[in-house]
Amino acid sequence: MAKVVVYTLLTTIFIIGVLLFLTPCKHNEAQSVEALITRRLGRRLVMPVFDPIVTRIERLSHEKEANTVEAVAKEEKDDMFDEYFSQERRLNTTMRIKFLFPLLDGAPRDGFVSLKELQTWMMQQTEDNMGYRTANELELQDKDKDGVITFEEYLPQFSREDIEKNEKSHGGAGWWMEQFKNADFDHNGYLDIEEFNNFLHPEDSRNGDVQRWVLRERMTGMDTNGDGKLEYKEFVQNAYEMYKEFAKFETEEDENVPTAQLLFAELDRDKDRFLVADELRPILHYLQPGELSYAKYYSTFLCHEADEDKDGKLSLEEMLNHEDVFYKAVHHEDLDDEDYFDHDEL
Repeated sequence: MAKVVVYTLLTTIFIIGVLLFLTPCKHNEAQSVEALITRRLGRRLVMPVFDPIVTRIERLSHEKEANTVEAVAKEEKDDMFDEYFSQERRLNTTMRIKFLFPLLDGAPRDGFVSLKELQTWMMQQTEDNMGYRTANELELQDKDKDGVITFEEYLPQFSREDIEKNEKSHGGAGWWMEQFKNADFDHNGYLDIEEFNNFLHPEDSRNGDVQRWVLRERMTGMDTNGDGKLEYKEFVQNAYEMYKEFAKFETEEDENVPTAQLLFAELDRDKDRFLVADELRPILHYLQPGELSYAKYYSTFLCHEADEDKDGKLSLEEMLNHEDVFYKAVHHEDLDDEDYFDHDEL
C-alpha cells in the first residue's frame, strides 16, 4: 500500500516535465507561443502553468532532498492526491476545471471566463511562481542570513579588482554591477526580496531604471550604426517586425496593428525623428517579453483554441471540451524508485 502511494507521488512529479505543453494549433498565427518567443529571444522562458496544483507538485519535487518521498506522500495524500488523482494515478482534469472555473470567472461573475480574466489568472500564477523562485534563490545565496543580498554574495566570482576595473561588456563585473544598482531602488547597497526579484527578472520589472537598462541592452542589437538611438529605417528593420508579430498574435487581426510609420511617430515624443531607449518603454514587453508577457500571450492561445463559438470568452462547457488544451500529461506506468532518483532535472 505504501508503495502505491509513493508511485502516485512519483508519477505526478514526472508529469511536470511534460504537462501543459502546447498542442498542435489549427492556425499559423497560434502555431506556438513558446517557439515564437524562443526564436525571437534565443532563449526559453518558464512555461506558464494554468493549474496551481501543478505548481504545488513541482515545488514538492524540488523539496525531495529535504523530505523523503514517503513523508511527502503521507503529508499530501489526504488533501490533494485522494481528491484529484484517480486510482490509475491520473489527474482528474474535469474535476480541476470545475473547481477552478468560478475562481477564473471573477470580474464580472457572469458564467464565462473572458480573455482578460484568463490573462489575469495566468499572469498571477506566473507572478507567484516568480516570487517563489526568487525567495528560494535569496535563501540559497544569502550567506549571512540577514534577509538581503549583496553583490558579493550573489556574484562571488568577481574580485574587488574586477569590480574596480568595472568591465562593462556583457557579463563583465561592471555590466552586472549596473544591473544590480538599477534594481537597488533605495540605493542602500543591497537588494531586498522585491528588488532581488527585479534583478532576476528584469524584463518583468516595473522599475523604470531596470526597464531602461533592458531597453539599452536590447538596442545594442537594433542600433546598427551605433549612435545610441534608432532612426526610422533601423526601427522598421530591427524593432517593428518583432512588435508586429506579437501585436498581431495579441489582436489576431492585422488591421488593428498600427503601421510602422504611425507607431514610430507615436513613440517619438520629442519629434526629433529618432527613438532613444526611454521612448521605447511603451513597447518594451513586445521587444523583450518576459514571463508575464509570455503568460499573457499564452492565455490568448488557450482562449483561441477553446473558444468554439468565437465569442471571445469561454464557457465551462468549452473548457471541459478542450481539457487537452489546458492539460497534457504523459503517465509513466512502469516506474520504480531508482528511475525517479536518476532524473534530478525533473
